[in-house]
Amino acid sequence: MVSLTVPGVQDVAEDAGPRPTVQVKYVDTNEGGLWVTWRWEHALDRPRLWGVQPPQVAGALAALRPAVPEPVGGESVRDAMLRSWRVLGDVDREKEVAWALAGALLPQPLGAELNHFLERGLRPHLRIQASAALAAVPWEALRVDEGERVVHLADVSMLLPASVRNARSRTVTPPRPGGPVVATVNPVVPGALDGLGPVTRRSEPLVEQMLAGLGDRLRGSTPEGPVRSLVNRDQLRALLADAGRFLYVGHVTGGPYGLASSLHLTDGPEAQGRAALVGGTHRPLQAADVALEGWVVPSRVALVACASGGDAGYADPAGLVAAFASRGAEHVTAARWTLPTDVGIEMLAASSGPGSTGTSAPCENLARAVVAVDTAHEADDPVAALGAWQREQADAWERTGDPAYSPVVWAALTTAWG
Repeated sequence: MVSLTVPGVQDVAEDAGPRPTVQVKYVDTNEGGLWVTWRWEHALDRPRLWGVQPPQVAGALAALRPAVPEPVGGESVRDAMLRSWRVLGDVDREKEVAWALAGALLPQPLGAELNHFLERGLRPHLRIQASAALAAVPWEALRVDEGERVVHLADVSMLLPASVRNARSRTVTPPRPGGPVVATVNPVVPGALDGLGPVTRRSEPLVEQMLAGLGDRLRGSTPEGPVRSLVNRDQLRALLADAGRFLYVGHVTGGPYGLASSLHLTDGPEAQGRAALVGGTHRPLQAADVALEGWVVPSRVALVACASGGDAGYADPAGLVAAFASRGAEHVTAARWTLPTDVGIEMLAASSGPGSTGTSAPCENLARAVVAVDTAHEADDPVAALGAWQREQADAWERTGDPAYSPVVWAALTTAWG
């Protein structure tokens, strides 16, 4: 690493307020290195600059690559999941990756500043804007000490690009605590299309109980099992206009650019939108449809779906997260990589073979994550609430190595705020 302009900790020690907040931005260099800048929001006139050399970046990404459950080089989704599980299903291998990422990507002076506030009883808020090369880094899960991850040291959120958060056309929707909750869970996609079926089990008590607990606030789903939603884009747009929040649990597919990322709803060929038909029976809802057609969305949006938070991986980091933020969302929780279903995790755990730490009990990783995200979006601070749940999962994972607590689900989730 190269230190360029990093004054001492005392330079930002004073007047931080009850929640010191730091904006950390990563920029890829043409040579394969990184520039890292950070500014404490109470001391914006005292920025820091740090350089990470190409060999360190290459080493970190090489450690991460096998763990990311995204198909590469012609892999099938199944093969990508199996490859990832050999890391994220093995507590010792996963810790090695988490150590390597933290050592390469977190500037030492930033760590000292975080510790300075923690020692004074102040929990910092770490707002990260990742570069394209770092789009899949699970920042919350990076291991900084024995039994400690970044999420133990700070509340972690993703920083929206300035072009989104400061856009003149953007108006953040006022919070509506206790308002209607639009929950589109397992939307029925027209046609028998491979890979676009329900993401939770046919009968999933945790999700059914969660929906039932919303009572007459619930829109877009019924709490009775099997939970399926029949909501098209026109109905969704109408429901969101006066909602308190939006929870989507379903499928997202990527595209050649961020605004081509798509949600899959109950839209047939008659639906009007930018996406091409899939199988002649279904038209997905693109991020561009939301961003460019005047939608009004609630201040809180949660997209529990594969790579729904993959904005940073595009040259222009504007995908579904940016689309919903641009139309009024203040908090958007999404997933940075492909999420396995609970049935899929059971199959992965079984594939570990003799000596596996697998459990014979049914896995509920995804179902528990859906409930945790829903609970976090009911809280005053969704970032802190989701982080508290992730700390619990991290502690249980390190303590037991049980697949029920594998980071393959909880480390994928993150919240953009701004």
